[in-house]
Amino acid sequence: MAELIKCKVSDVEQLQSISIETFVDTFKDQNTEENLNEYLERAYSIEQLTSEINQVGTDFYFLKDSDLVVGYLKLNIDDAQSEKDNPLALEVERIYVLPQHKRKGYGKLLLEFAYLRAKELNRTGIWLGVWEHNYNALAFYKKMGYQRVGEHTFIMGDDAQVDYIMLKEL
Repeated sequence: MAELIKCKVSDVEQLQSISIETFVDTFKDQNTEENLNEYLERAYSIEQLTSEINQVGTDFYFLKDSDLVVGYLKLNIDDAQSEKDNPLALEVERIYVLPQHKRKGYGKLLLEFAYLRAKELNRTGIWLGVWEHNYNALAFYKKMGYQRVGEHTFIMGDDAQVDYIMLKEL
């Protein structure tokens, strides 16, 4: 049975490992090795992840199934959100499922948990950013009731990429 467990600073090395494996699996074929490595070093260093875990308004949750961590979820509210356009919403900044555990319903489970957290926190909606060329993710979020409401720039090394902002009203 799958369950979500809130991450602590002592979980940072496992969080780093999952982050790197999942990100590389998803984006290695569409980016240069140099850009990918620069991003991984910046975004998933122990120092950066520790800072994020300690940030007020940010929560990480490991998704465990039969005592095995299969992915994680990063949620932001208030000043912790990466965009300030919808301050009363909850941001799903990361929804990462390890490659060997994709297509098992874990993504849906993580989004359902985010929905429940948003309701508990009296948020008006849930939003996330998704790369314009991540067609599988775009289709998944649309199926889950998210609609494109804007876009922002995501920097991958020396490449400025477009992320679509997807919102689900509550």
